[in-house]
Amino acid sequence: TFLAFGNGAPDIFSALVAFSDPRTAGLAFGALFGAGVLVTTVVAGGIAILRPFTAASRPFLRDIIFYMAAVLLIFTALYCGRVTLAWALGYLGFYAFYVVTVVLCTWIYQRQRRRSLVCSMPATPEILSDSEEERMSSNTNSYDYGEEYRPLLLYPETTAQILVQALNPLDYRKWRTKPMYWRVLKVFKLPVEFLLLLTVPVMDPDKEDRNWKRPLNCLHLVISPLFLTLTLQSGAYGVYEIGGLFPVWAVVVIAGTALAAVTFFATSNSEPPRFHWLFAFLGFLTSALWINAAATEVVNILRSLGVVFRLSNTVLGLTLLAWGNSIGDVFSDFTLARQGYPRMAFSACFGGIIFNMLVGVGLGCLLQISRSHMEVKLEPDGLLVWILAGTLGLSLVCSLVLVPLQCFQLSRVYGCCLLLLYLTFLVVALLTEFGVIHLKTV
Repeated sequence: TFLAFGNGAPDIFSALVAFSDPRTAGLAFGALFGAGVLVTTVVAGGIAILRPFTAASRPFLRDIIFYMAAVLLIFTALYCGRVTLAWALGYLGFYAFYVVTVVLCTWIYQRQRRRSLVCSMPATPEILSDSEEERMSSNTNSYDYGEEYRPLLLYPETTAQILVQALNPLDYRKWRTKPMYWRVLKVFKLPVEFLLLLTVPVMDPDKEDRNWKRPLNCLHLVISPLFLTLTLQSGAYGVYEIGGLFPVWAVVVIAGTALAAVTFFATSNSEPPRFHWLFAFLGFLTSALWINAAATEVVNILRSLGVVFRLSNTVLGLTLLAWGNSIGDVFSDFTLARQGYPRMAFSACFGGIIFNMLVGVGLGCLLQISRSHMEVKLEPDGLLVWILAGTLGLSLVCSLVLVPLQCFQLSRVYGCCLLLLYLTFLVVALLTEFGVIHLKTV
């Protein structure tokens, strides 16, 4: 739910932006299908190559069957060439059914596990329980290197000092120990990190004060809603005037300032208030809008590249946009596999992409239908879309057949076969785009 939305936000917002214009709907399908092919072949194959393992049978079969059903639903919409309100709601409802199924299966499994009297094997990194994982992670992250630099004589910081320290994106101790290339990259990242600190409140429950910075959090109550207003719908709501006289952004600033003033005088610097948990939701919304703004610009740039180089929206979606949106999944899943959790990383390849496809298409079409459209017209870019959808279906069918035949043992040979499948698909897609492979007209 929340984690899937956070990881899939680039795909979701790219799809929403692309579906806002019928001419770029192919970009959304190319990105979603392209990311699906990339994750289920390159990422899954890379995990098997890095760390061969035994997949969990029931969760694997459940996720891949749901994923195949989702691909079939999207394929049907492409074949019909339109998405109605019932279909859009059906996509969202199917994802809700998937979530309920996962929760119910997990509850049944845990109940059977508690009733089981069989002595379990000594815990390995792959079969640790959730509580043991949380305990290990908390013990690992509990050491605070800042303890070594704590002054002998403690004195209360002023409000101005707290604000300056909270807005400083540079850690001087880390700066002195890092190599030169890290410092050069950090210089380019500093302006962006400063803007994120200024607009996105972060609540950290692992810290004693839960990252409560009174002056900065009060400033967030003004800046974050203003940022939300100015970035939603590319700033269309921000310039809207109430009654033709008073702009919306001014109303947001006045209301935020009043709320910030009340919060500032009703709280203290040392102790977080009871309602501090609400800042986590404000930070989540602001982060989502940041990604939305970035996705909007990425879609516009890709559309310009398509015009310049005469490339279809589908091929741009399955290459550049899919690679960019999936780069986080690649690094995070490979890191999990190296750390000894290949089963968790392999499950993420299928579970997260279901959310991206169903919610991306369903919500994107639903928003377009809500703008006085009876239905969403789809204009597939010829043979390339069918090759894309067919390759995704083929990779899922191969995994569904081959993995059980191997007794759910994922070896390096299986990983190499998945990588070879993606390379073959990429070559065929590019040859189709440049007209080498084409359908003969009767």
